[in-house]
Amino acid sequence: MSNPIIVEYKVNAPIEQVWKALTDKNEMKLWYFDISDFELEVGKIFNFYEPGDEKQFHHQAEVLEIIPNQKLKHSWTYPEFSNEKTTVSWELQSEGEQTLVKLTHDNIDNFKDLGENFSREAFTEGWNGIIGQSLKQYIESK
Repeated sequence: MSNPIIVEYKVNAPIEQVWKALTDKNEMKLWYFDISDFELEVGKIFNFYEPGDEKQFHHQAEVLEIIPNQKLKHSWTYPEFSNEKTTVSWELQSEGEQTLVKLTHDNIDNFKDLGENFSREAFTEGWNGIIGQSLKQYIESK
């Protein structure tokens, strides 16, 4: 049974603004990753690396589900390191003038043999930084 990582934050912005930040590659590169081949279409595969010049970790993902202004689900893999896949779901819920952002990273234990860069702790810390700092600050400063 999977023990997913779940990260939730409230953002002081309407749901449409948060959705655009999650799904527009021009906005994504300002707070998330530079994903030049991202297309918001089920079945589309996209690739990216961590920020910086090292280009150590090639991430590859496939869009699995789209519910506009509610949910974006995609796979999350490291094809150079493992054949294993995990899934990441971004779910949005409107709460008045705010939006609840809930990220679920499932099957993370599939990466447990890849070392500490792929540990549950590393991913939990990473997602908290990405959503709780980068996304929140990006949207709330607009």
